[in-house]
Amino acid sequence: MSDEDVRSSPWHQRLPSWITRWVGIRNGPAPPKPVYVPYLWAFIGAFGGLSLLQAIFDHSPEFIARGVPPIIASYGATAVLCYAVPEAPLAQPRSVLGGHFFSALTGIIITKIFQLNNLSDEESPRRLAWLAATLASSIAILVMQVTKTIHPPAGATALLPIVTPAVNRLSWYLLPVVLLSSVLMITVALITNNIQQRYPTFWWAPNPPPAKPVLPVTNDKESK
Repeated sequence: MSDEDVRSSPWHQRLPSWITRWVGIRNGPAPPKPVYVPYLWAFIGAFGGLSLLQAIFDHSPEFIARGVPPIIASYGATAVLCYAVPEAPLAQPRSVLGGHFFSALTGIIITKIFQLNNLSDEESPRRLAWLAATLASSIAILVMQVTKTIHPPAGATALLPIVTPAVNRLSWYLLPVVLLSSVLMITVALITNNIQQRYPTFWWAPNPPPAKPVLPVTNDKESK
């Protein structure tokens, strides 16, 4: 292969397979595996991912000082997708990162519009909080559709700034918290899912289906 061919080839083709497998790239179909393998790695991945989140947010002085909860509750549902069905389109990195980020952003903006700021743990729901929560989740769904980042657990992320005082008090600081949480969950998924399975199936957009072979057109008269 010439130098020009190497430069024009996809980046992953220039790396050994033992490296590219850890970002979900395969040269062929995976060999058949026992039925219990996905169950085992789903448990290991979920346990590792959720434990890592809580270890970081519950023991980091910066996050403790900011009052960050040990875990953002919606990531429990993200664990189901990332570790139990890692090849599902809604479990891919673009959806996890974008879905949670856009939903958190939407929820924060709605709290500012409705002036639902600095809620205390003992405070009863404020007037029109029901409308704010409904709008936050509905708008977040729309944003995820437009940006092609649909991730069902993120619908709850949009609600949390309104219905959970500890998350509400984070205000704009919730954005880096969900970004870090998403990155950590994806990182654990890359490790646990690529030992005997595959993750992700795509990073930015699904691979187009293979082109159908074009059959030669025969002339009926000639065939006769």
